[in-house]
Amino acid sequence: MSHDPSAAPAPLLSTPLHDLHRELGARMVPFAGYSMPVQYPAGLMAEHLQTRSSAGLFDVSHMGQLRLVGPDAAAALESLMPVDVIDLPAGKQRYGLLLNEEGGIIDDLMFFNRDYANGGDIFVIVNGACKTGDIAHIQEKIGSRCEVIPMPEMALLALQGPLAVNALQRLSPGVEKLVFMTGGEFTVAGCDCFITRSGYTGEDGFEISVPAAQADTLARTLLAQPEVKPVGLGARNSLRLEAGLCLYGSDIDTTTTPVEASLNWAIQKVRRTGGARAGGFPGADKILAQLAEPASLSRKRVALMASTRVPVREPAMLENMDGQAIGQVTSGLLSPTLNQPIALAYVHPDYAVVGTELFAMVRGKPVPMHVSTTPFVPTRYHRG
Repeated sequence: MSHDPSAAPAPLLSTPLHDLHRELGARMVPFAGYSMPVQYPAGLMAEHLQTRSSAGLFDVSHMGQLRLVGPDAAAALESLMPVDVIDLPAGKQRYGLLLNEEGGIIDDLMFFNRDYANGGDIFVIVNGACKTGDIAHIQEKIGSRCEVIPMPEMALLALQGPLAVNALQRLSPGVEKLVFMTGGEFTVAGCDCFITRSGYTGEDGFEISVPAAQADTLARTLLAQPEVKPVGLGARNSLRLEAGLCLYGSDIDTTTTPVEASLNWAIQKVRRTGGARAGGFPGADKILAQLAEPASLSRKRVALMASTRVPVREPAMLENMDGQAIGQVTSGLLSPTLNQPIALAYVHPDYAVVGTELFAMVRGKPVPMHVSTTPFVPTRYHRG
């Protein structure tokens, strides 16, 4: 593909909260084609600890939102993913993985059954950097079976942290009745919101889909609550890594299968060999074989923790005791909560057992690390 050096890069898009971010003194950076706040004047560490101790407000409006409408919507979506869509009850949300024909992960996403069987829809949220491709893929594969309706008119906010519920129920009584991975329609400060009790930080919290025209009002009202402060992409990354959650494009991509990525938990029994609706998804033969024969894997995603305080970042190479290359770090940083370096990495399966010691090469020096369990920091989802 030839590259014209004189061609100007595409101008960055901005979210409906762009002016508010500037007003709050955010440092803006390009992310997924958008100008996004990486941090505010308080700084990454303060924003991270604010979310762990109280409540943080995140602008995630760069993400893609779409609706699948029609009586066949669930079966159609299920044909693209190794997860159980058909049996998901109305009012519930689930994590999903869009796959290519080789079983590689096109994107990870969240989907919610808003009673599609009775004239509602399946509401889907996909990653910002992938949304154009995802929507085209979904349209091409299942557009003849259900309506695929993108929602560019909607913004998305995430309110995360142990006191998020205090702030939100003050503005919208009843929202506290939601439990993890459930949701519903609520009015907050006069804004028409679809709220799920979920998020990407490991904390209790909410994701709020709101018309773009109402996003500024909603954000300002939330920030006026004593528990809430704005949080940028920098702390969003450190929070999700402490929760042991994958970042698309870093820890998972089209070259990794769900089994290599240690996402077996996302493949329900009904879609596995012997299940009522086994297979029937892209790359099924390969993925079901990997589930049946874990020894066949050439690599596996693991969590790593260091015993020293030398930060280990991607793409650090990993070596065994004998100095042989055995893998690579895909996400890594110094955990603000634990004050220890943590990472996600892919290693040869022989080195994937919890407790295994290996070495990350940082500026030519080996940093001792060991395979750990996740989450690194205990999650506090509100399961009721």
